[in-house]
Amino acid sequence: MAEFQNSESEQLVKRMRHEVTWSLDDLPRTVACAMNQGSDVTSMEFHPSRHTLLLVGTRNGESTLWEIGLRERLVSKPFEIWDIASCSAQFQDAIVKDSSVSITRVTWSPDGNSIGVAFSKHLIHLHTYQAPNDLGQLREIEAHIGGVNDIAFTYLKKRLCVVTCGDDKLIKVWNLNGQKLYTFEGHEAPVYSICPHHKQNIPFLFSNALDGKIKAWLYDNNGSRVDYDAPGHWCATMLFSSDGSRLFFCGTSKDGDSFLVEWNESEGAIKRTYSGFCEKSTGVVQFDTTQNHFLAAGEENQIKFWDVDNVAMLTSTDAEGGLPNLPRLRFNKEGNLLAVTTADNGFKILANAEGLRSLQAFPEQLQEALKADKTQSSAGGSTILQGQPKTQATKGPNRNGADPSRNIEKPRILEDLAHKANPWELSEIVDPPQCGVVTIPEGTDAPSRVTNCFT
Repeated sequence: MAEFQNSESEQLVKRMRHEVTWSLDDLPRTVACAMNQGSDVTSMEFHPSRHTLLLVGTRNGESTLWEIGLRERLVSKPFEIWDIASCSAQFQDAIVKDSSVSITRVTWSPDGNSIGVAFSKHLIHLHTYQAPNDLGQLREIEAHIGGVNDIAFTYLKKRLCVVTCGDDKLIKVWNLNGQKLYTFEGHEAPVYSICPHHKQNIPFLFSNALDGKIKAWLYDNNGSRVDYDAPGHWCATMLFSSDGSRLFFCGTSKDGDSFLVEWNESEGAIKRTYSGFCEKSTGVVQFDTTQNHFLAAGEENQIKFWDVDNVAMLTSTDAEGGLPNLPRLRFNKEGNLLAVTTADNGFKILANAEGLRSLQAFPEQLQEALKADKTQSSAGGSTILQGQPKTQATKGPNRNGADPSRNIEKPRILEDLAHKANPWELSEIVDPPQCGVVTIPEGTDAPSRVTNCFT
């Protein structure tokens, strides 16, 4: 019965997909803005519900939150070791020999309340996030020996967990307290990427190693369930469509042959191969998918687009120039904005007509509130919004020699204006201590008392 219902729902999805009319105008190809990050951008991801909030990780280990609607850097965190005494002697020796640490991956939790950052040496950092610009230290975990190549959040038994993979050929699963729940062994090469997913309420995980082996894992201690050869037999990443019904696979072989395919996960075989790549690449091509309908990949100093049901490339754009040979890219959840990396240590935001309207409609009063808050803060006064815990200064040595002035948090802005700017989703309040009452100083236009909920 379950198989029949699943098949019926898949057929319904297919019918709905074909009934929708798409055009090239739906693709975000117009340059809306360009931002200077100050270091080579290695990873990006939009917030799952605040569609203009972008998380960025860099080669010098800095993680940054950008509000695209304001063209503002809200907060930046240079790489620092939070507790060097708790780190292994092996890690400490590695840092002494070479203090440079880069970010390999940044990611949001599905609820948008947490951030995961994976580094090129041993560590991951977990942060709490509270709108609009509060990043708090949650957990520092020495996850792997060597580089941590990928990090992802997933739910296990309704609890949020973190999955990591690394150069030590292992995959590990952690709870948010830093306790290791599972270790998956079986790969014979460093694990390049992971892809957690759920089907019929059963959680599982795909992984890909540098030898081109794909494995699938259930969250138990019984080993991998499948062992497939990936196209290209080298580095690749995997992404499911938004509705979870289709799996796509993109990467590059050691010989420089890039590929983008739809993968039949049950048979472990290629279902569809998309054309349009150049003959040879000098690195690993990156991709993303959106709206159950479009694919995009960065290659030849361009962004190339495909319809998921058509192997021929739809179109491409050079984003008015300045892209690296293999730009990284990331759609927001609505698919109307696309962040792409630039060759000059920054990124551009591409938009379709809907995305441009959403950016232009970002209310001027939000910017005025931000400016007023900056003035008040610089004068030594309290910020407009009171009662929220401020992010504490990060402790520990700054191992990348980053400028401390980069660790800047923009002054807080009014929550009600922020919510008017975008229909951001509200988290469910399940714990009474999460709610509190704060008093606004007299003389403000706001009511004398407001209720402030911390999620």
